[in-house]
Amino acid sequence: MLRRLPEAVVNRIAAGEVVERPASALKELVENAIDAGAGRIDCALRQGGAASISVDDDGAGIARDELALALERHATSKLADDDLVDIRTLGFRGEALPSIGAVSRLTITSRANGASEAWRLAVDNGSIGALEPAARAGGTRVEAAGLFRAVPARLKFLKSARAEYLAAADMLKRLAMARPALAFSLEHDGRRAWASPAASDLLARLADVLGAEFADNSVPVALEADGLRLTGHAGLPTWHRGTAQAQYLFVNGRPVRDRLLQGAVRAGYEELVPRGRFPVLALFLDVPPDRVDVNVHPAKTEIRFRDAGRVRSLIVSALRRALAEEGHRAAMPAAAAPLVGRFRPGGSSTPPLALAERASEWQAPLDPALAPSAPPPAPEAPGAAGLPLGAARAQLHDTYIVAQTGDGIVLVDQHAAHERLVLERMRRALAEGRPPRQALLLPEVVELDEAGAERLAAKAGELAELGLVLERFGPEAVLVRETPAALGEADAKGLVRDLADDLAEHGLALALKERLEDVAATMACHGSVRAGRRLGAQEMDALLREMEATPRSGQCNHGRPTYVELKLADIERLFGRR
Repeated sequence: MLRRLPEAVVNRIAAGEVVERPASALKELVENAIDAGAGRIDCALRQGGAASISVDDDGAGIARDELALALERHATSKLADDDLVDIRTLGFRGEALPSIGAVSRLTITSRANGASEAWRLAVDNGSIGALEPAARAGGTRVEAAGLFRAVPARLKFLKSARAEYLAAADMLKRLAMARPALAFSLEHDGRRAWASPAASDLLARLADVLGAEFADNSVPVALEADGLRLTGHAGLPTWHRGTAQAQYLFVNGRPVRDRLLQGAVRAGYEELVPRGRFPVLALFLDVPPDRVDVNVHPAKTEIRFRDAGRVRSLIVSALRRALAEEGHRAAMPAAAAPLVGRFRPGGSSTPPLALAERASEWQAPLDPALAPSAPPPAPEAPGAAGLPLGAARAQLHDTYIVAQTGDGIVLVDQHAAHERLVLERMRRALAEGRPPRQALLLPEVVELDEAGAERLAAKAGELAELGLVLERFGPEAVLVRETPAALGEADAKGLVRDLADDLAEHGLALALKERLEDVAATMACHGSVRAGRRLGAQEMDALLREMEATPRSGQCNHGRPTYVELKLADIERLFGRR
């Protein structure tokens, strides 16, 4: 038998879509304060917001005769023309206050601009009380107490007070990031937890939210095209986290969680951040209201773009340009920490004698007869002044280049660095057309399984356009005749086997040109200087100079750093000289 549900039940069902937890209630109340033109917003929570949530602002306030209307569902002042396309406010549904009032004891105290007195109205889990006068200078204070106390099924799903507080604080900070001109504060259980005064610029607010370290390890992002505008700050590729929680994305000032935007960020940092790590950033996208739909879900964190491809392209281009313009700047705030942790005078697990023996690797033995096949001393390296990566001074373990800069030292992973350089050479060659090839003096036979040989033979034409010339050589082998010139002395066997594995994973349907970056990266890996190869002074310096002239050379093709830098001040701190 069909029947109408009671109004109170209907309101609680609707509230479940808007108010999932204390953080979502706080979000709705703060958004109302922002839309009201507040310059200051003070928030307070008790027991993570489950006991009470209050938001106090100095905005326009609510007139006496509109207080009761504010508690009716779908009553709003934000859609003057009833236009759901041209939305320029954070709220617009008229659901927040009635939804919160349906699952808590909600009290609104407000004094509208120009009014002679303030008024208070309370609603207890859907039951509206009487309007009464109150004392207030201006603006609005909204308090929601006992959230979900009348809805035990929802209450039991709340997490600990600490977890709910952290979620609410994160939500408030996200809203604050998009409004640097507003002052925000947050109290929890009577203690001031966070405050951010009105900031003169975006970076100052971001520093308040993400920490002062963010300002030192981020680059400005700004790009405008096709009516879209992207601004913000992006963390350096070497400054990353284990989750995407520190990626703050906004559309028209609204914090959102959108797969399209998250995917664009991944593409912008492709090959620059290690797999499984996430850059820290805050990006603000401004889109004409008629080209984005925010009316997708009551929580308003999901959106739809009319032209998703243009949005993605703008974000990817802006990030790549901003990161490329920074050249070789790297985040090194904790670079010295591993060194300090591995050796503590008086507390090292490594015996002093062993340390002395290791130190002997840095210099030739005193007795020339004890130095088997020692290389001749390298010529004096050029001066370090004016060279960002310095002048090469030594090579450690035939793997790491030590360079001296004007104010410190740089340690370079020769394989990682050269891998990036080779990839960028290949990209340039491919962009200019058919890349130059070099014929092998003796064609190389690479043995594979029959399926792998078949896959490579099927793609031989496309591989030739990329500079790799091979042909079928029996049922289970291919013959490599030419390799891309940019690879130099490439590991042809390893390259061909990796390409065969790659084709097995992705199949033959997708053209290699569509995965040009992946193929080029695979080739570059097998054409780079290997760890364990001894380099001369001129080779090391040539590598450093090419790194300085090559974009994205601070990270290898897999996102790992190619070098670390220690300033003299860092070294002096290690030895207690500062």
